[in-house]
Amino acid sequence: MLDIKLIRSQPEEVKKGLARKGDKVNIDRILELDELKRSHLLETETLKKNRNSESKKIAELKKSGQDASAILEKMSEVADQIKKIDQGLQEINQELDGLLMWVPNLPEEDIPDGGEENNQMVRTWSEPKQVEFTIHPHWDTGKKLDILDIEHTAQIAGSGFVALKGQGARLERALLSFMLDVHTQEHGYLEIAPPHLVNRQTLTGSGQLPKLEEDMYNTKQDDFFLIPTSEVPLTNFHRNEVLPAENLPIYFTAATSCFRREAGAAGKDTRGLLRVHEFKKVELIKIVRAETSSAELDKMLANAETILQRLEIPYRVVLLATGDMSFSSQRTYDLEIWAPGVDRWLEVSSCSNCGEFQARRANIRCKEKGGKPEFVHILNGSGVAVPRLMVAIIENYQRADGHIDIPKALQPYMSGATSI
Repeated sequence: MLDIKLIRSQPEEVKKGLARKGDKVNIDRILELDELKRSHLLETETLKKNRNSESKKIAELKKSGQDASAILEKMSEVADQIKKIDQGLQEINQELDGLLMWVPNLPEEDIPDGGEENNQMVRTWSEPKQVEFTIHPHWDTGKKLDILDIEHTAQIAGSGFVALKGQGARLERALLSFMLDVHTQEHGYLEIAPPHLVNRQTLTGSGQLPKLEEDMYNTKQDDFFLIPTSEVPLTNFHRNEVLPAENLPIYFTAATSCFRREAGAAGKDTRGLLRVHEFKKVELIKIVRAETSSAELDKMLANAETILQRLEIPYRVVLLATGDMSFSSQRTYDLEIWAPGVDRWLEVSSCSNCGEFQARRANIRCKEKGGKPEFVHILNGSGVAVPRLMVAIIENYQRADGHIDIPKALQPYMSGATSI
């Protein structure tokens, strides 16, 4: 969340930042509630100080055998006043905290304004290869090779779910193992196997709640949520902790299933593996000191790019415009891979610097010896998502005979197989 001191001291700048993200949270109401809260706190503090002073007088009067009933009656009225103020304060806090949870992170100053059409190309890597045959979309090739099954999963779970079979399932497993090995053995991330169910506080800490509740699967009885990404449990791993500053940076990675209702995406990119309700992804999380977070984002982006370069898949790096950024992000780069069968660039990774936004919500701080605790900065990125990566492999490595060559980097993870 945003620091209330920032909203209080620079309200117009905050409003401008929110407008750039297309957000309409009522900052004036937040400031009004903040002022009410502070006035209530001052009033109750004054009353309590007076009550403590009068309590000493009561003790002295009783000790000397004098009548203290008048003061006692007055203090009873003061107690009622304090109770009434505290009840009002509770209502103010509830509304104020509720509004603050809906305030998104502010974009950095150099982020381009506008929506997706204003995203800024940063660089490209490799060129799509030219072939003299028709490259078929992955859903056709996957069906012919019997590695992708949509019909049976439609009976099992409904639309928006897919099953991988045989070498298709093996390819997914190979990708996960390959990516985890690169990130843990070469990039210094610690692998975590987190739970796939989390509580409401965890999703609030990472910024998915309250805004994105309709996009998630909820177990009503226990009020648990299936994770939309392992960013959620990894970001909260040190919730409510003060970390020794010398222990930073902390790098986490995890390979998990991700679950998304995609409530607002009906009829959009729904064929094959393009947009599904359940998929696997390798996530990258960094918990760092504020002064290093910008450089750490560049390194995280390079970590994700390494995966695509090793697999020899053409991609481009895009800086997202303000209206295309996530709720918690202040700067985001997308990696988009080329899929010739569907003739499109597909997002396969978003790498974001959230600054102290998530750390404030999850109350994660660091402290130098003898210093004061300070909020850490948290970064997240896909390293990378599997379904669209498989789309790119099936379509970029497709041969004229309809079979698929396996990228060299994956062959050791496929027991030496060179094709599907």
